Amino acid sequence: MATDRPVIVYPPDEQGGRRVRVDGAILGLAYGVQDVAAFMQEAGLQGFDEMDVVRSALIEWRGGGPDVWTH
Repeated sequence: MATDRPVIVYPPDEQGGRRVRVDGAILGLAYGVQDVAAFMQEAGLQGFDEMDVVRSALIEWRGGGPDVWTH
């Protein structure tokens, strides 16, 4: 794995969507931490919620943290 953190949230695009990659696979666009939590749940972490997303060391935020959703 290229990073110690298997989840990467990329910088927001012009519409405010951020690509979410888990273990090398792009799962889709997130428009808020709720979407990131849903992707984490789909990846097998059923108990993950919005607060887990904000605090998790598994996630590498690029182009701003969990509070940045505009380009």
